[in-house]
Amino acid sequence: MNGTVGKSEKRVDAFDKVTGRARYTDDLCDRNALVAKVLHSTIANGVVKAIDTSAAEKIQGVVKIVTCFDVPEYKFPTAGHPWSTDPHHQDVADRLLLTRRVRFYGDDVAAVVAENEIAAAEALRAIQVEYEEFPFVLDAEEAMKPGAPQLHEDYPNNILAHTSIYKGDYDAAIKEPGLIRVEGWYDTPTVQHCHIENHICFAEMEGGRIVVTSSTQIPHIVRRIVGQALGIPWGSVRVIKPYIGGGFGNKQDALYEPLCAYLTTQVGGRRVKLDVSREETFVSNRVRHAIRTHIISYVRPDGTFAARKMECFSNQGAYASHGHGIAAKGMGAFPQLYPCDNVQCDAYTVFTNKPVAGAMRGYGIPQAMFAGESHIEDVARALHMDSLAFRRKNMMPVGYVDGFSKNENYSDSLNQCIEKGMEYIGYERKQAEYAKESGPVRHGVGMAIFWYNTAVWPISLESSSCRMVLNQDGSVQLQMGETEIGQGADTAFAQMAAETLGIPFKDVHVISTQDTDITPFGLGAYASRQTYIGGFSIKQTALMMKERILKYAYELTRMPPFELDIVDGNIIRKNDARVLMSLGALATEALYSLTHSEHITAESTYQIKSNAYSFGCSFAEVEVDIPLCKVKLINIVNVHDCGRLINPALAEAQVHGGMSMAIGYGLSEQLLFDEKTGRPLNNNLLDYKLSTMMDHPDIAARFVENYEPTSAFGTKALGEPPACPGAPAIRNAILAATGVAVNRIPITPHVLFARFKEEGLL
Repeated sequence: MNGTVGKSEKRVDAFDKVTGRARYTDDLCDRNALVAKVLHSTIANGVVKAIDTSAAEKIQGVVKIVTCFDVPEYKFPTAGHPWSTDPHHQDVADRLLLTRRVRFYGDDVAAVVAENEIAAAEALRAIQVEYEEFPFVLDAEEAMKPGAPQLHEDYPNNILAHTSIYKGDYDAAIKEPGLIRVEGWYDTPTVQHCHIENHICFAEMEGGRIVVTSSTQIPHIVRRIVGQALGIPWGSVRVIKPYIGGGFGNKQDALYEPLCAYLTTQVGGRRVKLDVSREETFVSNRVRHAIRTHIISYVRPDGTFAARKMECFSNQGAYASHGHGIAAKGMGAFPQLYPCDNVQCDAYTVFTNKPVAGAMRGYGIPQAMFAGESHIEDVARALHMDSLAFRRKNMMPVGYVDGFSKNENYSDSLNQCIEKGMEYIGYERKQAEYAKESGPVRHGVGMAIFWYNTAVWPISLESSSCRMVLNQDGSVQLQMGETEIGQGADTAFAQMAAETLGIPFKDVHVISTQDTDITPFGLGAYASRQTYIGGFSIKQTALMMKERILKYAYELTRMPPFELDIVDGNIIRKNDARVLMSLGALATEALYSLTHSEHITAESTYQIKSNAYSFGCSFAEVEVDIPLCKVKLINIVNVHDCGRLINPALAEAQVHGGMSMAIGYGLSEQLLFDEKTGRPLNNNLLDYKLSTMMDHPDIAARFVENYEPTSAFGTKALGEPPACPGAPAIRNAILAATGVAVNRIPITPHVLFARFKEEGLL
């Protein structure tokens, strides 16, 4: 049946996953694999002076111990970005497989390879490390000050990067008579992705090449990085990505694949498995950037902006990883979501002695939306103006075009999303009703809007490759470089392919495993790019395949290709819809014909030079117990314009997952550190307060479907946007309930106690 796009087709991997048949990285690793474990530093800043492995080497089952004094000194980048032949567009290469120069508590200084887990763990405990310890710094603004501990000699004052957006004449504009000045500082925390499957990989040698099997979002990029880290040709590396138990951006970095690849070369090419614990995942993988944002707005009494200023200070942690891209993207949203003629924006990304910050769902926009949408609420209050009316007066208008990305706001998406959210939550009625409350338990409704880009053009390369193979029964195998990481991408790919080819959805067999020796080149899963970017190569390849099928059909039916079509897996004549033959019959004849045997396939690459705005909002309703300093989330809804929905059920699931992350981000999650040692204090799922279903009300997702004209199928970003507006909506609901503005998240009872006491509520 045609017309599968727009339907809630069942996930192509559903049965295998719910029955346990889907095979993840650990399922593919046999029990004979050697076990690798990493020794992490127990200081936050310093130098390894010596390592004594003699006791560890005597432990039965230990095969090899490698220290920071043994590994090759090829510095390599880790970020999952497309490579560039222009050195100025390459990621910072500041990592080694193991390091003598320790820059955070948990840095990698040695590794053990053993016959089993017990021997490996015992050997780690037996290794003695002598450090020269240096002072350390955990705060980004403190790290910028003269005399602060210096992490990397090439980056004075620990500033990895500083970029600006200046428009108009800010200094002149703020002199306009009658302006109201509103200023605020807004803080977001260090959090971790907390995907179900921790990072895991194993490596072995085969035919003189290194084969790495890894739970990664970016297999083709990991291949390149392993080659760079080991100083070997990239073609000497093969990376296999099986099913993956979530990534959320953490696995958009090369994590331990380079080290694991090196370790197999040190044990004669034997299979080596490196399985990271949850505690290590919190500290020695990647975290979300903690960002402190300073915003000043000068507004006129009529509710229009005269001038705006923004400064943000992004805590990069010890190494560059994705670096300044996160803060830069957040800064870029500021002058676009609420255009103003006079703007000054400065973003700083700063090295500190914290764990390395990398990509995480939203890529700087959750931080930017918390600061920006909290500030918008504060401005509206200062003007004694309804915050929704203030937003509608100032937010991005239809027809707005960004000068850099060339993105255009084609539809009145923001207003449409706001209307749906207001209606769902009963915003105006509840706002009036709750305004009358004055007791110890109060209620409030709040909201926030958001802006998001789709994919990474023009900042970086965007391309997608697709391969289709026609089977003898008329079904099609589909391979993509874009990866399924749990979000349902394979299902969407199958729907797009089926619709373009004219075959039933069930007849598209997606090969979910990416293998860099076999899979067409693709850049992986990130930047909410999968459906938008993958759609271009799928449509192009499917049309090529269809043309070849109809050309062959001409030989069998005597009907010219332009008079033929494929509908429901049959070759039909257009003028009367007569079925001439099944696609299966054609495929069998084509493959086995004695007169014209042909294996009908198609493969193509599509370079994408466009981007697309994605918009939406979140409305939240809370109950605040002032004496207990406790917030209960009663109701929350996200409304998204992500263009045409390829699969509504998958879209709703994506939104629910993002909303859950936003709830934790706003109310409970925070990675804490000992100020005296730099040691993480709660790097486990008992002490790190991940939000659970007990913290959630019924979460609702609604959609506005404005077809995206730059897209192959009218779709645009949805994977990350749901995580962006929830935290500021909750914050603004608490403000509505209590009159107290809380400018840092998570909004825990400890934070509320301090603010309620300051405001005289306690």
